[in-house]
Amino acid sequence: MGTVINRPAIKGDIVHVARDKLGNILVIDDRKHRILSFDSVFEQSKILRSAPHLPVHEYNRAMLLPIAWQEPERVTVLGLGGGALAHGLHQLLPESRIDVFELRQKVVEIAHEWFSLPHSERLKVTTADARLAVDNLPEGGTDLILTDLYSADRMSPAQAQRQFIKACSRALSKTGWLALNYHRMPETDGTLFRELRRQFPVLLVFKSKTNNWVIFGCKTVFDPWTLPASRGKELEKRLPVGWPKLLKKVSMLARAGE
Repeated sequence: MGTVINRPAIKGDIVHVARDKLGNILVIDDRKHRILSFDSVFEQSKILRSAPHLPVHEYNRAMLLPIAWQEPERVTVLGLGGGALAHGLHQLLPESRIDVFELRQKVVEIAHEWFSLPHSERLKVTTADARLAVDNLPEGGTDLILTDLYSADRMSPAQAQRQFIKACSRALSKTGWLALNYHRMPETDGTLFRELRRQFPVLLVFKSKTNNWVIFGCKTVFDPWTLPASRGKELEKRLPVGWPKLLKKVSMLARAGE
């Protein structure tokens, strides 16, 4: 008996369907975009079909912003989806190593086959539970961690756990960055926010058009407002996602001593 697919409320044509023990994985095309959805109304990934290395969602683009302040040699991405972040990083950072951890092997296969995720020596994708993978990362072994862990209808609870934040902090180099995508802003008097403040002397925040909150933690104290305007323009040439406009939407969330 075939599996009945409930079409999600996303405009376009379903061009591919896969299924594993966690549910359906849909690939949807409209005229300009290719979309990954986990059988829901939510878009897990979205790329331009004419330029698959360009992430479309504003919050995805915003997660790249720490690179404006520091170019990482080693990047860790938690959660692959269609590979929008990983592919963008591969284009943006030609000298860097990118390690991606994705729970679902079929998602990895679809990212390569349908979203043009490159096969590259610089880009390693491992099928593993990202929460456990962080615990096993070497101390100080990565310069940037991007975490975007979502199921079909909700954010992974791991991203809201103190132990997860501590594990990410331990894995980062002394000047490393963490970027987290939250569906709503953590309470500033809650345990999660207090842990973020303990681990990161500088916290920045970006609110997207879709009300996603991207929180950035930096392991060292610095002044983000000294960034020259030319830096955004330089990055725009390498990956045109609107760096100057994105940078203007960043605000200070907390800084040590304040």
